[in-house]
Amino acid sequence: MSVARFLTRTAGNCETAQRFGLQDVLAYGYLVLGVLMILVPVLWTLFSSIKSETAVDSFDTRLLPLSQVTAEIEGAGEKPLWVLTEEGQERLVFKAGPTRRITEVSPLDDPDTVLEVPRDQLRPHEEIRIATENYLDPILKRNGQTTFDFFTYLWNSVFVTVAATLITLLINAMAAFALSKYRFRGRLTFTILIVATLLIPPSIILVSLFFVVWSFGIFGSLWGVIIPAAATPTGVFLLRQYMLTIPDELLEAARMDAASEWLIFWRIVMPLSLPALSVLAILSVIWRWNDFLWPLIVLISDPTKHTLQLGLTQFAGEFNSDFHYILAMTVVTLIPITLVFVWLQRFITTGIATTGLK
Repeated sequence: MSVARFLTRTAGNCETAQRFGLQDVLAYGYLVLGVLMILVPVLWTLFSSIKSETAVDSFDTRLLPLSQVTAEIEGAGEKPLWVLTEEGQERLVFKAGPTRRITEVSPLDDPDTVLEVPRDQLRPHEEIRIATENYLDPILKRNGQTTFDFFTYLWNSVFVTVAATLITLLINAMAAFALSKYRFRGRLTFTILIVATLLIPPSIILVSLFFVVWSFGIFGSLWGVIIPAAATPTGVFLLRQYMLTIPDELLEAARMDAASEWLIFWRIVMPLSLPALSVLAILSVIWRWNDFLWPLIVLISDPTKHTLQLGLTQFAGEFNSDFHYILAMTVVTLIPITLVFVWLQRFITTGIATTGLK
């Protein structure tokens, strides 16, 4: 099936789906609206990140990264160039004085001549230029960006995300295995209590969580960010519901072959739960990578332990913010999550549509 045919499929079977109906229009309209709501902010961030600092600060909404051309003028230094339109003729000029209703300009080919022209006859002389400095300055510590240690922040973010995801998968899978395959009094009650914790806003437990981290001596450490969020009620519930579809006969057969409970969990349950584990891994990576508030509380005293999300705050000052750097580094932080999603997305449909028998 071709891509065009797949994207234009209509409701019904091959014999009845000959033309678009109201149901098809509503379905495609809903899908297009959803795609635009997700992609437009991302694309706007991407295109804005390659614009010059002047264009970003002036809220230039044009799609192309247009930047005003400058030229070195003898005796005046570097000046931005303008296009003067007179009687249908255009010539390059630079401003020889402040911008007023009647502005003094000098032609680029005759810098000693000063002309007085209406301001509305001038327009910036622009060209398309990708502002690679938005990316290279923070990463390579150029142009005064010495406090932004990109590779340290990247390592901290990767370590926190990978370690927290692995621990989350292990702990949640063990809890889900016990709640789905063992029969004991209060199993349903424990499950309901775990799911009920989703109703508690995270901000309510921040103070209690802070005292726990402080008591264990991991405040100011990356482990203080990793450990408190290791067990998630969402992950336990997701994995438990999936493990319920795994036939108990497989586990009983393994026990008859003298397999230990740990061996059953590791060699049977975990491989069969791979689709659900992949979905939880995607969610965990997104949660840990984008987390800001809790790392800010735990790691605020040590800048060398900051993650990328905390490092972006260095570009936002009290009186001025470097939005061109913020946009560029935001695009950089989107790359790892995108790669993880592309790698694991094939398991999402499998995790929803299949069972442990597959």
